Parts: sequence; C-alpha cells; structure tokens
Amino acid sequence: MVATSTVERLALDSLPLESGASLSAELAYVTHGTLSPTRDNVVLVPSYYTGTHDSYRPWIGAGGVLDTNRWFVVVVNMLGNGVSTSPSNGGAFPLVTVRDQVTAQRLLLDHLGVERLRLVLGWSMGAMQAYEWAVSHPDRVDALLPICGAARCSPHNHVFLEGVRAALLADPAFAGGAYDAPPVAGLRAFGRVYAGWAYSREFFADGTYRQLGYESVEAVLEDWAQDHAARDANDLLAMMDTWQSGDVGRGRDGHEHALASITARTIVMPSTTDLYFTVADSAVEASLVPGAELRPIVSDLGHLAGRPGVRAAETEAVAAAVRDLLGGAWDR
Repeated sequence: MVATSTVERLALDSLPLESGASLSAELAYVTHGTLSPTRDNVVLVPSYYTGTHDSYRPWIGAGGVLDTNRWFVVVVNMLGNGVSTSPSNGGAFPLVTVRDQVTAQRLLLDHLGVERLRLVLGWSMGAMQAYEWAVSHPDRVDALLPICGAARCSPHNHVFLEGVRAALLADPAFAGGAYDAPPVAGLRAFGRVYAGWAYSREFFADGTYRQLGYESVEAVLEDWAQDHAARDANDLLAMMDTWQSGDVGRGRDGHEHALASITARTIVMPSTTDLYFTVADSAVEASLVPGAELRPIVSDLGHLAGRPGVRAAETEAVAAAVRDLLGGAWDR
C-alpha cells in the first residue's frame, strides 16, 4: 500500500548554525510511500527557491520518476521557504546556510530512524543541498543527482541574485524589511527581472513560451510578476541569503577537496541553456567528483528545464537518471 502523509513538523529547539548562533525552528516535511522494515529505501528531496513540499509532486507517485511503489520519498521544506520556520512565520531570522539546512535535515532523518539514503536529488537550490549532503555525510548517501544546480554559488550567480535583490529593495514600501503591507512594486519588479534569467535566449527568440501556455513575452513577464507579488519579501531574501552561502568547500580546504571526498554514485545534470547554473561550471564540478557522469539535459527551457513537471522530454531525462542511479547496473 502506498501512503502519502500530510505535512508534518519536527521541532528543532536549538539548531546550531554555522555562524555560531542557534535557531529554534520547525522543519516541515512530507513523506510519500512506505518505509521498508529495514529502512533502506529512502530518497531525500530538499525544496528549491520558492518551492515547497508540493513542488515535486509531478515526479512523485506510483510508477513516477520517484516511484512510491519502491521508494520512501522524504520531501523537506528548507528553512526560510514560508512553510518551515521563516521570516514570515517566525519573526527575526538569522543567516541559515546551505550547510545549516542539511544539519536540520540530518536531525530529521535521525528522528525518522533513517541511517542511509539511497538517493539525494534536487533541482536548483535543492541540488545545492544535495551536494552538501554528499560532502557532509558521505557515509549516508549512496547516490547523488544534482539537477540544474551547483556545489557552490559562483560569482556570476551571485551577481544575478544581487540584481533581483536590488529590484526588490528599490521599493520604498520594503522599509528595510519592516513593511506593514507587502512591497508589491518591488516584488513585481523582482519577478520580471528574474524571468529573464530563468529561461534561455532561445525560449524567447523561438517562441517556446507558447508551449507552456503563454501567448506572448509580456505574458511571461506578467505571470512572473504576479507570482512574486504573492510571496513574502523577507522569505525571498532569506532564501537568497541561503543560496549565496552555498559552498561545499568552506572550511574544508576548498571545493576541489570537498568534491573529491564524495563517494556517492553521481550524475550531474545541468541544462544546456541554463544562464546561471551553467554547463561549464557543472562540467568542472563533475570532473572533481570521483566517477561522476556529466549528463546535460538538452533543452531550450534554460534553468527551468529541471523544474518538476514543466515538459515531458525534460522529465524523461531526469527519470532516466533516477533509474540509472537507483537500479540497473548500479543496483546494490
């Protein structure tokens, strides 16, 4: 019998942070499928920027990319995303790094009695957390699938994020984060700027947006503006701070040394047209992980190529990688 739970919460009374501070928080998560008696069928999926436990649902289910007939899938809302403890529901919020997110998730798995993970995968910021898992806990991760992500936030990626941040902060209604009403103009600007990075040049030039139901380029921009206008500004910035903190090599003699310590079977999946988690950066990172395969998703969707449920061809590419990591010749 396949079981799907509702949102559950783990209280973390004093989560130690990299900064030396601590955070009292709740980590929200959902599980799908049935945990085996030996607890050896667990797949961990950390959420991505603006994503929640529901965002991966297109991949999860009986016979799906993450087949709940076989796997017990744990989807974790990262701290700051508005479901787990965040500025919008918890008040003052310190810097929570990618490594801190993994520390919180490790406590969750300990709570669930899970020692080993058959696979850690994620898209975008989910991929950054997956990399951190494989470096922080190589003895607990059998396989790693980072999709359109990176082991560290590159300088170019950092600059992109500072651009969308500036668009939000330019709205006087933001009031240094102490707003009484949402800074809608800033949020809308944030979304419109972000749209230009999320998709590829080809997506706009070739009219691919029509395949996703948009009638025009302006419709794409307006959709992104409306989507972000409904979000909490401080949550967006908290998650962005987490994103920019991503670096598996911090305090570990550099990212080269950290990536070389990964023992998980690894497939690195960038999108061929991603503008900020680029194929070039992914190729370097894959070359540093022992035995890793670089397997780009050939797509004109840009960074969105790896987002769950966008288009069938990209979904099948991800599904094939999952199958290769969880079964077939690499099964053990």
